[in-house]
Amino acid sequence: MTASAADAIRAEPLTLHAADGYPLAALRYRSPTPPRAHLVVGGATAVPQGFYKRFAQHVAAQGVDVLTLDYRGIGRSAPKTLKGFRMNYLDWGRLDLAAGVAAMRAPGVPLWLVGHSYGGHALGLLPHPEQVDAAYTFATGAGWHGWMPPLERLRVQFMWNVLGPVMTRVAGYLPWSRLGMGEDLPIDVYRQWRHWCRFPRYFFDDPQMREVTSRFDAVRFPIVAVNAIDDAWAPPASRDAFMAGYRNAPVRAVTLDSRRSGLGPIGHMGYFRPRAQPLWNEALAWFDTLPVRSPA
Repeated sequence: MTASAADAIRAEPLTLHAADGYPLAALRYRSPTPPRAHLVVGGATAVPQGFYKRFAQHVAAQGVDVLTLDYRGIGRSAPKTLKGFRMNYLDWGRLDLAAGVAAMRAPGVPLWLVGHSYGGHALGLLPHPEQVDAAYTFATGAGWHGWMPPLERLRVQFMWNVLGPVMTRVAGYLPWSRLGMGEDLPIDVYRQWRHWCRFPRYFFDDPQMREVTSRFDAVRFPIVAVNAIDDAWAPPASRDAFMAGYRNAPVRAVTLDSRRSGLGPIGHMGYFRPRAQPLWNEALAWFDTLPVRSPA
């Protein structure tokens, strides 16, 4: 598919409403032909949906309707100020991504998910995972500093233990954008993220989360989990620690040496930059090998 064909795909703005009524800004990229499937993008923490535009256009140009969304507190789904804004980090999966899945359900049309980092966590938080046919994740990991290279480990520990506490105490939220790290984050997201990143297996090791993590047993659709060896935040060992939580799902782990493959550096964000288009095609090719569910 040519770049010009993908560029011709225009996004249709939508407002979704989560089960608790919260309004979510979303974009639907429609295929120029009757779609053979629908796909929902579950984005990473602090990453607005516009980051996934090129990916969404590329996939839509190949006959798949795509939905992106901003989680509550992020991008166009954020309130005027994050100071005083309260929420649960789990809401992004169990409420917000769930609203995207509900919006894209259609009888007899396969429903696929592509998750980036947190988006791979959110698969197990969906209240109705049986509505999903398959998922493909990039950069999903456990978040523990011990899985990271030594220098990144020090940076992350400084962020969690020194810089983050000071910044949130002053601002009332995490002004992540001042560090060039993405969107600002609600304080509850920061606190829960920081807490779970203390554990080698993220919230699977948190005794207070057993009821939540037990729901991951309901995920039975196939998953491919791709992680690059130069992804300092979510290297393959981190992926393996987290994806083990999908105990009843067939998970295929793919370790990417992006330099050898000719893609160049990937890191934690490069999976969705234009040079990663071969990865997008591989994901679509895998989805297309799966059986189509019967109309319901």
